[in-house]
Amino acid sequence: MTDKNDRDAEGCCTGPDAAKGSGGAESVTMPPPVPGRRQVAGHAVQVPGGRAYVGTSLTEIADDGEGPVRRVGVKPFLMGATSVTNAEFAAFVEETGHVSEAERWGWSFVFWSDVPASAGPTEGVVGSEWWRRVGGANWRDIHGPGTADATWNADHPVVHMSWNDAACYAAWVGGRLPSEAEWEHAARGGLGDVRFPWGDDEPDDTGYFPCNIWQGRFPQANSVADGHAGTAPARCFEPNGFGLYNMVGNVWEWTDELYRIRSLKKRVQERLKAMQGYRLSKGGSFLCHRSYCYRYRIAARSGISPDSTAAHQGFRVVWDV
Repeated sequence: MTDKNDRDAEGCCTGPDAAKGSGGAESVTMPPPVPGRRQVAGHAVQVPGGRAYVGTSLTEIADDGEGPVRRVGVKPFLMGATSVTNAEFAAFVEETGHVSEAERWGWSFVFWSDVPASAGPTEGVVGSEWWRRVGGANWRDIHGPGTADATWNADHPVVHMSWNDAACYAAWVGGRLPSEAEWEHAARGGLGDVRFPWGDDEPDDTGYFPCNIWQGRFPQANSVADGHAGTAPARCFEPNGFGLYNMVGNVWEWTDELYRIRSLKKRVQERLKAMQGYRLSKGGSFLCHRSYCYRYRIAARSGISPDSTAAHQGFRVVWDV
């Protein structure tokens, strides 16, 4: 087990990595699939197959392995129009008795400005002190004990989700988590080699808000110009060409893939030695900003320990056709 202060904690919104347990998805027993339960995961839409673009030729964060752009064959599949919501995850818990990893470990990471006074002194992540370890924070009490009434909304994305939690839910609805190629192909919405699900126009802090990200100076001041200080409803902002909502911004989404980098510099290789078994997450979150964490682009990537949880980590489900 790796102490959380020894890990790589470079990103504002790449997700703090707690390394709480063994770091392997095999530590959780998957429930049996439930055929025909597709409707649970937010009105799935069909994504056509074809030659998908993966990666980018306009690399912004080279060490994340964003490039080069390549073409990958993808079969047609179904994808949830939204990330899994609190209401959907609550139905899963009610039927299966699933206990999330944040609940089992007894704590999760919460952004500094969202920590309630009742939490008392909290421990931060070295180098990313805005992430605070809060006892009792989980998908129900998002900011900590007693905060559900103020922060829990049935139609918002479920958060504090580990990869293991996401994989269990996906199996329960008879689906799975997407591959990176499937996720990027779906996010592009039929537009081809674009930077964002809506095209190449860049979000800003003053007037163009196509997704839920940070506006202002991170991490000190969020102007909330887009109307959302935290998560937005899962079905919010304009959907892309395939009818998918919030493929970037709002919450990070787990994929089924291990975090690997195709072209490695020596220092990146050294970093990855400490990240064996990490899972790939895509899409960025409401805490992303171009000045610090420019990972709300389709090609952007993050590697997180599969048992780590935070207040901006969710997921989306796909099904084979």
